[in-house]
Amino acid sequence: QVQLVESGGGLVQAGGSLRLSCAASGRTSSMYVMGWFRQTPGKEREFVAAMSWRIDRQYYADSVKGRFTISRDNGKNMVYLQMNSLKPEDTAVYYCAADRTALTTDSDYWGQGTQVTVSS
Repeated sequence: QVQLVESGGGLVQAGGSLRLSCAASGRTSSMYVMGWFRQTPGKEREFVAAMSWRIDRQYYADSVKGRFTISRDNGKNMVYLQMNSLKPEDTAVYYCAADRTALTTDSDYWGQGTQVTVSS
């Protein structure tokens, strides 16, 4: 089992920045990929960003490319999401996720979520 705990959400004005953190614990050696999804009320959970736990490769949703950056610290079992130039449409609950193979909405492990609110 892998446990994930997010932090760093909050309220920010449009154009501002936030940094989300995700702490992983448990059988982290089994993880292949970690990343972030987000969800707003009444909508499907959507992919935001992901990166391999073992090689230096990142993936981003088109809506956040150039504004968000995912990074990791393997020694600390941490994954980060630096969010710059935030827009009101980025408002959502952000979830950290991890999987042994591929990151999807059916992935193995999820955090409890952290709220990000961007005011206009």
